[in-house]
Amino acid sequence: MADDDDRSEGLDDASRAGAAPRQGRRLSDKILVAFHQACDQADFEVAEQLLRVLEMMLTRRPVSPDINRRRNIETLVAAHERLWHLRHPEADGEQ
Repeated sequence: MADDDDRSEGLDDASRAGAAPRQGRRLSDKILVAFHQACDQADFEVAEQLLRVLEMMLTRRPVSPDINRRRNIETLVAAHERLWHLRHPEADGEQ
């Protein structure tokens, strides 16, 4: 049974290598999902590194005009706020 899994994974890799790129989530969206998963698992160092990568991606000069730039920046700010609140839980009760 493990051999079947290995063969099916090999076929997936081979079929992807010659095929056109899949449509789906943007890389920045996948990084944001990974950031939230790191936060959920309380791995704040990884979350911070993922935020740095996301920030670099969203703030560099775009190749083409991005109509979602403002929403992307707002999402980045919200992610920074989430990480800050997770690292400083005592600040939530002081308001």
